[in-house]
Amino acid sequence: MTTKKQPPAKRAPEEPVGRPENPFISTEFFSRMRDYTERDAAFSKEIKAIGDRGAGKLSTDARTAPSLEPLRGVIKKGLPLKDMFGRIVQGVESGLWEPWLSAFGFELRGVNYAKTGARNARLALDISLASKATTVFANAGILNWRSLVAEDCAQVQIEKPTEKTPAKAYAIFWLDGADA
Repeated sequence: MTTKKQPPAKRAPEEPVGRPENPFISTEFFSRMRDYTERDAAFSKEIKAIGDRGAGKLSTDARTAPSLEPLRGVIKKGLPLKDMFGRIVQGVESGLWEPWLSAFGFELRGVNYAKTGARNARLALDISLASKATTVFANAGILNWRSLVAEDCAQVQIEKPTEKTPAKAYAIFWLDGADA
């Protein structure tokens, strides 16, 4: 036994780490992965990659986010989504906002209902496996839509599955966010 003090182990200098990559953003990768992975496993892998990368915050306003373009033109409950967003920003027909948005898979998480001023609406798009938006994006040929939406949104919220509830994931967008 020696009483001599050992020198500390040499460590390689750590490089600064940026946001981890999300391979699911690539349509080619997503298609190849879907060829050999079942649906639930593919969803779990994509949600994990989205959670690791986080929100991209590239276009947080739901009216202008490029990833939401397929949704904005779809007509449900008699109006296209882009008109619904416009009415929310104007502050008219406030009692109809939540049912309008739910038809597209959006939840209204918070909003300023005052007659004057910006709405500052906080919208949560369901990006879970059973999302209502899946059909619209599939019809538009955008299979990796969850990863694309996560790059635009302001925040990603993922709720882990339990024995009784499936995994839930949301992409948070704003209306009037920059105007406030």
